[in-house]
Amino acid sequence: MDPRLCGDDERGGERVSATCVHGLADTLDAVAEQAPESHRFLRRGWYAAALQAYGGAARTLVVDVAGVPLAALPLVARGPRWLGLAEIPGCYWPFRSFPVVDGASPAAADALLGALARQVRALRVGPIYDGDPALDWLQARALATGWTLLDRQVADSFLLDIAAEDWPRGSTLRKNRHLEKHLAGAGALAWEWGPPDIDALADIERRSWIADRTDGHDAKFTADGHGAFWEAALHDPVLAGMFSAAVLRIDGRPMAFSFDLITGARCYAIANSYDPAVAKQSPGKLLQYRNLLRAREQGVTLVDWGAGDSGYKQTMGATKGPAIRDWIFVRPGVEALAARLLRGAWRRSGQAAGGQA
Repeated sequence: MDPRLCGDDERGGERVSATCVHGLADTLDAVAEQAPESHRFLRRGWYAAALQAYGGAARTLVVDVAGVPLAALPLVARGPRWLGLAEIPGCYWPFRSFPVVDGASPAAADALLGALARQVRALRVGPIYDGDPALDWLQARALATGWTLLDRQVADSFLLDIAAEDWPRGSTLRKNRHLEKHLAGAGALAWEWGPPDIDALADIERRSWIADRTDGHDAKFTADGHGAFWEAALHDPVLAGMFSAAVLRIDGRPMAFSFDLITGARCYAIANSYDPAVAKQSPGKLLQYRNLLRAREQGVTLVDWGAGDSGYKQTMGATKGPAIRDWIFVRPGVEALAARLLRGAWRRSGQAAGGQA
């Protein structure tokens, strides 16, 4: 290992070490297990799935104190090698971040930034939520040590408190029962939950509005979309245990689905879709209500719906949550000075406040 890629820093009695590991460090799992509950899906298998699906060669910056890992930041190169640009690998759903042990010290952030500056000229972090614990931890020390940070708005997120006493309303449930009776006229209804059957989810997507109105590359589970990522992520048994798929079958054929990533009391609603042949009876909405009621029974209190399609989310009771932004961290020096000149252009390339991705 190149010693220039490592560093030690002794502050407040702690000897903090930052090391660059070629590839994805096994340490990622140990750090993710001690990260805030909302970020425990950021495991080695999550990033490995991204490399398998989207390509790239990774390296990982690992920060530890006395051999105890506190943070692990995976990187992949972006653009021409000579530019020295990198980003965090991963999937855009629900966001791109990295694991940091809850309560990691500012000295650990300084050590990570020092190692990062020896690796890259600039790092893209995001899209990521305002208030993300890893972002806040790194951002504060970056600003204090001369880094230039560029940000742009990507979208607004939407959150739903399903622990609220008035959710869902009784009138909504009565309407849903009425719609289900009409939907049963199309055939025998079966509501199923379990590990995701990627092929079944892809089959529904190919019959959905995505196929009619887009080129299909944004589909979550098809071969032309992002199916390879989720197939690869299932190889990590811990991640697989966080995934939950609800499927509505009519006469045995999958007609609607809802796919979630659940970590503790938080449910990230990754994707849902339906076959337009039965659109009049709102199969997607009916399945979603059943799915969220079941999740509440299992201890979920907050549904994170991410960005987009705000209409139906607000109809179901969701409210606007943190903004989602793209950040670029530019190391101190000439690069930081140049980056300040680009701040306005980067910001204008995003969405206006209140816009959607």
